Amino acid sequence: MATFLYKLGRLSFRRRRYVALLWVLLLGGIGYASSAAPAPPADSFSMPGTDSQKAFDLLDERFPAASAEGATARVVIRAPEGEKITDPAAKAEVNQLVAALGKGPQVAGVADPFKANAVSKDGTTAYASVTYKVISTELTDKTHDALTDATDKTRAEGFTVETGGDAVQAEQEMGGSAELIGIAVSAVVLVITFGSLIAAGLPLLTAIIGVGIGVSGIAALGSVLNLSGTTSTLAMMIGLAVGIDYALFIVSRYRAEIAEGREPEEAAGRATGTAGSAVVFAGLTVIVALAGLSVVNIPMLTKMGLAAAATVAIAVLIALTMIPALLGFAGKRALRRKDRKNLKSADSKGNRSTKGRGLTKPGDTHSTTNAENAKPNLGTRWARLVLRRPVTVLLIGVLGLGAVAVPATSLELGLPDEGTSAPDTTQRKAYDLLSESFGAGFNGPLMVTVDTGGTKGAAAAAKTVGTSLAKVDGVAAVTPASVNPAGDTAIITVVPTTGPSDHRTEELVKTIRAKASGLEADTKSDVLVTGQTAMTIDFSQTLDDALLPYLGLVVGLAFLLLMLVFRSVLVPLKAALGFLLSVAAALGAVVAVFQWGWLADIVGVDQPGPIMSMMPIFMIGVVFGLAMDYEVFLVTRMREAYVHGARPAEAVVTGFKHGGRVVGAAAVIMISVFSGFIMENDDMIKMMGFGLAIAVFFDAFVVRMAIVPAVLALLGKAAWWLPRWLDKLLPNMDVEGEKLHKSLAPSSSPAAEDEHEHGDNDEEERELEPVRG
Repeated sequence: MATFLYKLGRLSFRRRRYVALLWVLLLGGIGYASSAAPAPPADSFSMPGTDSQKAFDLLDERFPAASAEGATARVVIRAPEGEKITDPAAKAEVNQLVAALGKGPQVAGVADPFKANAVSKDGTTAYASVTYKVISTELTDKTHDALTDATDKTRAEGFTVETGGDAVQAEQEMGGSAELIGIAVSAVVLVITFGSLIAAGLPLLTAIIGVGIGVSGIAALGSVLNLSGTTSTLAMMIGLAVGIDYALFIVSRYRAEIAEGREPEEAAGRATGTAGSAVVFAGLTVIVALAGLSVVNIPMLTKMGLAAAATVAIAVLIALTMIPALLGFAGKRALRRKDRKNLKSADSKGNRSTKGRGLTKPGDTHSTTNAENAKPNLGTRWARLVLRRPVTVLLIGVLGLGAVAVPATSLELGLPDEGTSAPDTTQRKAYDLLSESFGAGFNGPLMVTVDTGGTKGAAAAAKTVGTSLAKVDGVAAVTPASVNPAGDTAIITVVPTTGPSDHRTEELVKTIRAKASGLEADTKSDVLVTGQTAMTIDFSQTLDDALLPYLGLVVGLAFLLLMLVFRSVLVPLKAALGFLLSVAAALGAVVAVFQWGWLADIVGVDQPGPIMSMMPIFMIGVVFGLAMDYEVFLVTRMREAYVHGARPAEAVVTGFKHGGRVVGAAAVIMISVFSGFIMENDDMIKMMGFGLAIAVFFDAFVVRMAIVPAVLALLGKAAWWLPRWLDKLLPNMDVEGEKLHKSLAPSSSPAAEDEHEHGDNDEEERELEPVRG
């Protein structure tokens, strides 16, 4: 692989104009297609095979009006203090509000609270349900304004009026600037790392192009493949982070090759062949982890994973082709100004054999001495410290992450609802008013469907089912059944005594489903439970059931990939165990902040509550891929040194000497990109941004920078052990570039290049002979 990528890097360098033009044209073409495409659809949940989904599909077929996908709003009205909503004056005001709501644009209908039995027992509160002809994302500004104007008018008369539902426009405070914040911080880190604006600009430019292509592609295909706006946001989050990191590693290696005396084209080829190989396998682990989300069998999660995986694949391709092309334009200007001056100074003092080769010229004793006497960098000093105290570092790292992971033992899963909104929002106020006046379970009613299989008699069957369910503990009320015109399907609304996120409500759903089998035999019908609360419960259960198979698939495939990379059994095993420690600590931090409320004000958590059901499995997939990135980039350098004859301890130091600073910078960049999304209004994006940022911090700076070198120091040569039979069985991918170095040694070393160029100079031949030897 290294040889192929070496050739690809040199080809991209030589044909840089064509390569750059190709990517720019691709970005422009896909961007134009996305601008002409319809708006992306709203997020929607579907869980094939679950009881709630079966019931939902049945309602969609038998009760198209009841299961319409149009937006809804619930307008809650409470009478002034000391009055009742049923008083003649108050009733007249409510009727005026209902009439005004019905005249709004895109309104399909409004349920009169006095006719729909939507008045509280104490007579102080009522609510009107408004349904719209279109989904929430298609509601116009005029529609939102009409809803607001109608409620404001009633509120001005002294009534308390609050509105909930997906038709209510969310308040926009801060959002949409997350990617700009991440890019800005990344730019600062890159400038500090490289000391060159040109070198710092290359990863940013290629990452923006890659993300632009990926996100534009998602937008262009959004309406066709039903890809929501959340899908684009997650793809942008991950694509931007890995795009910058992959380019960072190749540019860093290019600068190192220039410093060793390579010409720019040769340096670009070698950088692509060595660091590019690590990029390929790091990208593959991320792609495997994201694409593996398909095993969960939740279409929305599958689409998110595949869209993000496609964006990562684009980032890999751009790093392997466009970065060498842009390096062709930059040349030696990718070096720091100080290094370029030193290079010119060295060239002016040197002879023809070393002219233009780099900062440290073969045969240049003065340069070699300076390199040997140079103060070890931070990565080298840190590696040597860990090697002196491996047991201490290992214990501190493991125990520290273990302590942070403790809150994860109280993890509670759920989906966000209006009860978790900020207390000062109208949605939360409407939720609280309904809970106070009608009961906590009113905000999460259950819908029970009774299907007689195409024969009439659903009304009688539903009456029997309703009578039985009314006696179940935890049921506050059971409404009369609604029967479809064909008479073969009925809907019963069951109101729990507890709220939608209460654990007792989940137990109630299980109890009703357990009774359903007996009721089905008595009524000769199918009894299914659905509704938003039941869908949430089934969603969480589906994710729980898929967690172990998903972990097995992702970890297993990645383990095989890492065995190909490192030619070792213990190194991939260590990498997988380190990942589990990182993700456990990250989940603990997420629970502490978003569920317990620690540091909630700093992070911007309006209302602590259950962790979103998809958070653990999605974070596992993403973090696993990113964790393997740092494992590949850091340990590949160690493996490369070990293959070329270094002792195990020396190989660890070499890996940190060349890769520690770059991996640290890459981690800071990823953390900054993910942290920017914490300020988004979307609860899922906020939680995902925090979880990924803290997970990268734990994995990069605790696991990969501390625990990994400590474990390698304790294992010694055993770390690189591979059974002979397995060594023969596994193909040699040459990620560390051993074959590449051997094939290039006679022809592409700086000394050999001088011999080729100045072979007729006997004096130079004699001068270069010791170097070749």
